[in-house]
Amino acid sequence: MSRLVIIGSANADHVMEFSHLPEPGQTLMSRSYRLEHGGKGANQAVAVARLVQPGTRVDFICHLGDDAIADTMIKSWLDDGIHPQGLKKVPEMATGSAMIFIGDGGENCIGVAAGANASLEPADVHCHQELFEGASYLLAQLETPLESVKAALQLAKQQDTVTILNPAPASTLADDVLALVDIITPNETEAEALTGIKVEDEAGAAKAAAALQAKGVGAVVITLGSRGAYVRHPEFEGLVPSYPVKVLDTVAAGDTFNGALMVALSEGLAMEQAVDFANKAASIAVTRHGAQRGIPYRREL
Repeated sequence: MSRLVIIGSANADHVMEFSHLPEPGQTLMSRSYRLEHGGKGANQAVAVARLVQPGTRVDFICHLGDDAIADTMIKSWLDDGIHPQGLKKVPEMATGSAMIFIGDGGENCIGVAAGANASLEPADVHCHQELFEGASYLLAQLETPLESVKAALQLAKQQDTVTILNPAPASTLADDVLALVDIITPNETEAEALTGIKVEDEAGAAKAAAALQAKGVGAVVITLGSRGAYVRHPEFEGLVPSYPVKVLDTVAAGDTFNGALMVALSEGLAMEQAVDFANKAASIAVTRHGAQRGIPYRREL
């Protein structure tokens, strides 16, 4: 049995919809409110679990609060096929939460309270060392402490596990962290934060991708929203276009892309084909409301 590992955050998403996003100092009445299961790590784990072929074990390492929403999340993840070994409820802590505002065009702004996500320390990562043994890929993000992300990347490299880092939320990263990354998947904003290069078109993406490789990253995939993704990889360099769809909600689109990319690569697809697979999954996700609720299943691709 092959194994894919995801480490990261889990949040309760409080989602409000508006005709447009509020300006600073402006108060708007939302048209709707809903509570969703979210968090970048959890979204990516769900995407992986829904897209893998039978016979692949999916492990998700995360910390949850000691509350009812955590119980509901765990049940839904188990239903999707995520293995429970890496899931931990932390006493006297709340599950992480996010406030998400969505405008008519699908654009969003998000604020996050870390909650139990902040308690995931390097020692907790090392407690799950056996999950890295035999894993073919690791997928991580930056909504948990950076020291823990680095510890997971180091463990993975010791096991010859391919590492994928989705550097979100946008942050600067030291070169010693980037050197542990086989594939990095920033969006335009995140690529600029990492390199100082503004990414407004394909030319900017090419410059940023080259700069990231110069810092020690193996391959770069810069997501460009509706335009697709720019790839710099030994097998392929250039733009892989997305699919034209009517966008309803972009929450978890990037997470769906990252989970799908890991699945496709783990199944032996070449990088260009893997990115196309990921674009297809993300294009379906943005046509639906919700984070994990909108992530497609393999049969839908």
